[in-house]
Amino acid sequence: ETLAFEDPAPAMERFSEWVRSHAKGRAMFVSDNAFDWQFVCWYLWRFTGDNPFGHTSTNLGSLYKGRIKDMIKNFKHLRRTRHTHHPVDDARGNAEALRWILEQMGENL
Repeated sequence: ETLAFEDPAPAMERFSEWVRSHAKGRAMFVSDNAFDWQFVCWYLWRFTGDNPFGHTSTNLGSLYKGRIKDMIKNFKHLRRTRHTHHPVDDARGNAEALRWILEQMGENL
């Protein structure tokens, strides 16, 4: 099944262009785990020779803990979309959580 996927080079090039066209300033990669970041980071560097996010990402869980000032609490209850491990569902849920965090910080979205 994976052999039928599109070649990663053009796909990652389009992704990189999309990120750059939507970023206001420097793009920031926010994820709920290191695996997501490492996957995207490696693919961008390997197949485009560049990465619009640079070399670092931000952990959603750490951002939430800092916002509420509690190192034990978990952000996952902020997701509205069920976490199914389908990339789109998981990205939506994480975006919902990030939106809540940013709103609580007084960010205009």
